[in-house]
Order: sequence, then structure tokens, then C-alpha cells
Amino acid sequence: MLTRNSPDLIVVGAGVVGAACAYYAARSGLSVTVIDRGSVAGGTTGAGEGNLLVSDKEPGPELELALLSTRLWRELADVLPPRIEYEAKGGLVVASGEASLAVLRDFAARQERAGVRVRQIGSDRLRDLEPHLAGDLAGGFHYPQDAQVQPALAAAHLLRTVGGHGSGRVLLRLGEEVTGVLKGASGEVRGVRTASGDLHAPYVVNAAGTWGGRLARLAGADLPVLPRRGFVLVTEPLPRMVRHKVYTADYVADVASGSAALQTSAVVEGTPAGPVLIGASRERVGFDRTLSVEALRRLAAQATRLFPVLAGVRAIRTYAGFRPYLPDHLPAIGSDPRVPGLLHACGHEGAGIGLAPATGTIVARIVSGAGLPMDITPFGPDRFEGTSQPRKEPRHGA
Repeated sequence: MLTRNSPDLIVVGAGVVGAACAYYAARSGLSVTVIDRGSVAGGTTGAGEGNLLVSDKEPGPELELALLSTRLWRELADVLPPRIEYEAKGGLVVASGEASLAVLRDFAARQERAGVRVRQIGSDRLRDLEPHLAGDLAGGFHYPQDAQVQPALAAAHLLRTVGGHGSGRVLLRLGEEVTGVLKGASGEVRGVRTASGDLHAPYVVNAAGTWGGRLARLAGADLPVLPRRGFVLVTEPLPRMVRHKVYTADYVADVASGSAALQTSAVVEGTPAGPVLIGASRERVGFDRTLSVEALRRLAAQATRLFPVLAGVRAIRTYAGFRPYLPDHLPAIGSDPRVPGLLHACGHEGAGIGLAPATGTIVARIVSGAGLPMDITPFGPDRFEGTSQPRKEPRHGA
């Protein structure tokens, strides 16, 4: 049963999405308990590059969510400490030939009509923005709204930076796995069960990332979240030689693809600490963390094609992560009509860091009864009901 000491909501998952849900809920005056079987940012968030992008999103609900998050990240940058490394650096999407440039031009025109700021950059002006770019590119498009953040630090400080008049509280319970979802007589959520005991609350938020499908099933709902593996190469520290987030036209197509096969498209960016980050690969192989030499070879080749100067730079490490993938590439956000009191905030794939503030705001407003900032119907958690999506449990990696 609920008690005076029960939180108003339980957030399962201490990645950046769960942290944003807790942050905005607490700012609304609610008390929150965040539970994670690991550490803060120990999953997808800790393996992310920190992309805060509008440039890669088709006009539609995800772009609307991204534009809202762009504004919220700017607000958070004034509240959170500089250690989160928020950089409004802008993005540069480049084309190798006239055909891909025409595709980018059409894409950019549709985005601009949806509220994105973008300008075309001729081939003769690309090096004004990025002096070390290859000299034979056909042109590109500059997106000043794109930004970057250090994702693990952002998650940690979202959980830490809650205070002031009218704020609620956030309690962290790390190293505890949720083994069950408690329900009342009418099937409504009443809390969660862990090895340490039961914790009661009238709302449970599923921010479990790639394990969001498993948590949904514990609650009696179905959400076909699958992991999509990606690798990132990290170079030795360098003077700032890559000023923007730079990627090729192929990246947009890879983000929208549902293929399970290995896909790679160069995304190159510098960091305040000095290393250059090189992504992005995508493949569905469950939770297999085996190093893919082919993925790394492709990433290195594509990056040096974009920035020939990187051919003489050492890659000092690589890491893998798993994006929480849903079949239509949209996250599940909001109340689950099948289980009263269950809310979802997962399935953002590679955009979770960028979309976290808007997601957290929506969840907080649902729980507090405030008005929503946008139409969330396209993100309905029950939209896959009756489909033939696979329900196979992803296998554990080593």
C-alpha cells in the first residue's frame, strides 16, 4: 500500500532520459525515486557521443520533439555546470557528389518549412567552416541549432541539480534490479519489486533504454524494443581541428533504415577535451559486445575520407553501445492505456540524449496534470498492439 513516505513516481533507468524525467518531475514539486540495476549513465547514455541534433530528422513528430528539446537544452546549459560540456557548435552535413547534394537540398527545404534553421554551403566555402575537410566535396548544409553535450555528466548533473522553491526531491537507488511491477486489484501500477524489497508509488516510468521491452512485459504490456549496436572510435587528444559535428548524407539514410545488417556512415566531431570522436555504425546483433573489426575499419576509412589529416592520427580506444530501437524509429512516450500508472520514456534509438529534456518535460506534465507542450499521439506506447513484431528476448553479451 502507498504510504506517506512513498514517492510520487518511480523512474526505472538512470540514463539521461530517466534523469530528465526525474529532473522535471522534481522541478514540478514531485518526489521521485530513480532505480537502476547499474550506475548513473551505465548503459546507452555512457556510450553515446552526446548528439543534440535537428539536422538528421525528417519533418514530423520527432523533429518537433527535437526542436522543443533544443530550446530546453539551451535553458539547461544556463542551470547545469559547465562540466557538462554543452557546445552549440552547429552541424555540417556534406555531400560527395551532385546527386547526394540534391537529396540534401530537398531534405533541408522540407526541414526549413518545419522550423529548422539551415543554409546551403557551396563547395568553395566548406573550408571556411572546416579548414581540414577534403577538397573534393560537392557542398553541404550548415545547421546552427545542432549541439553537443557530455552525456554521462549531463545525466549525473540533471539528477544532482534539483532545488529551489517548490522543488520535490530525487532519491537514487543504484545497483538494484527491478524484478517485478506491483499492481492493485484493478491492474493499476502500485510500485516495483527489487531484491531489496518492494517500493510503492502510483506511477512507474519505464526509462530502461534497451531493456524497456523487458520492463514493459513485467508490467503486462508489450513494447518491441530491441538493441542496435554501434561503435565509436576515439583519437588521441588534438588541437581543435574539427569545429562542427560533421557527417555525410549517408548518415540520414542510415538513421531511418530498419536494416539489421551493418551500416556505417562517418560522423566526426571534436571535443573540448581534445579527442576526436568518430562514428557511427549500426547493426542489430542483440547484446553482443564482440569487437567488429569491419565496423571500425569502415569508420576509420570514411573519417579519413572526410578529413585526410586524420590519417596520421592515432585512435587510442573504441567503445560499443546499444541504441534502444523501435520499428518505426519513434520513441514511446507517455501513459500506457493498458496498464494505468505505467508511463514509457524509451525507444529513442540514437537520439535519446538530444530528446531527453522534451521527454522528461512531457512525463512530468502528465504526472502533475499540467498541459502538454505538443501532441504526443504519434509516440503512443500501444501503437504496436496487434502487430507481428518479434518478442524474442535479446540475448546477453559476455
